[in-house]
Amino acid sequence: MIKDLTTILDLSAADVSQLLHSAFRFKELHERGVRREPSLDGRVVSMIFEKPSLRTKVAFEVAATYLGATPVFLTSEQILASGQQERGRESVVDIARNLERMSDLLVARVYSHTTIRTLAETVRIPVVNALCDQHHPTQALADLMTMQWHKGRLCGLTVSYVGDGNNVATSLLQACAMMGVHFRIASPPGYEIPRAEVQRAQQLAAESKSELSFVSDPRQAVKDADVVYTDTFVSMGQEKEKEQRLASFKGYQVTSTLLGQAKKDVIFMHCLPAHRGEEVTDEVMDGPHSVVFDQAECRLHIAKAILSGLLREYHHECARPKG
Repeated sequence: MIKDLTTILDLSAADVSQLLHSAFRFKELHERGVRREPSLDGRVVSMIFEKPSLRTKVAFEVAATYLGATPVFLTSEQILASGQQERGRESVVDIARNLERMSDLLVARVYSHTTIRTLAETVRIPVVNALCDQHHPTQALADLMTMQWHKGRLCGLTVSYVGDGNNVATSLLQACAMMGVHFRIASPPGYEIPRAEVQRAQQLAAESKSELSFVSDPRQAVKDADVVYTDTFVSMGQEKEKEQRLASFKGYQVTSTLLGQAKKDVIFMHCLPAHRGEEVTDEVMDGPHSVVFDQAECRLHIAKAILSGLLREYHHECARPKG
């Protein structure tokens, strides 16, 4: 098991399989009504959030409590300076060094991936990226768990993503490429997944035999897919671009008609929050193919697996020295 989870690329396929196995064990315990497994009793999980959150915040707080750890939630108004030496604020480095002395693991939901890298490079304790502008690895792991839950396998599935080549799409692409899942994405010109991230995924796909496809026509992407996935067209921090983005993504809404191009037993996924009437219709969100709330539940089980795996490994082997 790795020490930090900053991107999906920190993991190997074996690491992902191990995390999924652990998450399904936690799911089984959850279904049996087991609400405590205090294997991390006495540990402290500090959660530093620059961005608002529902699923990520609750998932990690509940997961830490379930495992016997103490979650400490800190918003940007309380601590983070986003790397800027603002009056009355501390630098990210100084904040990290303080939290390292009082915590066993950091979970960070931030605007910039630079902040994630700075945290991981500064402290010896594990750092988990709970979302940044470029990556969302914990979401991608929950997505894989959802697919395995409903399809019984990962390798050989075809996932079609319709929409913006954002942080969610990037991490999902790389997770699928790593695990032998075929991945297609339909995005309008100018909104594709960054080329450097695509190249990293292609290297993984060459090993796993995953097929990757990048198109502009949603119907082409969705044809005979096992999974259809979308996300908001306007992410946090992009509100000023809303009108332009909605115009660019006209024709990319996941409707029942578009979903009908996929396999009959297709599942529909969305990382939430959903902007109903924009990227997806109510009919699809609330329809028989939708597994979006199972997908949200998987965030909890994955959070337990991540905290349990990283903290046990870290305290067993100790962290590598930091420069």
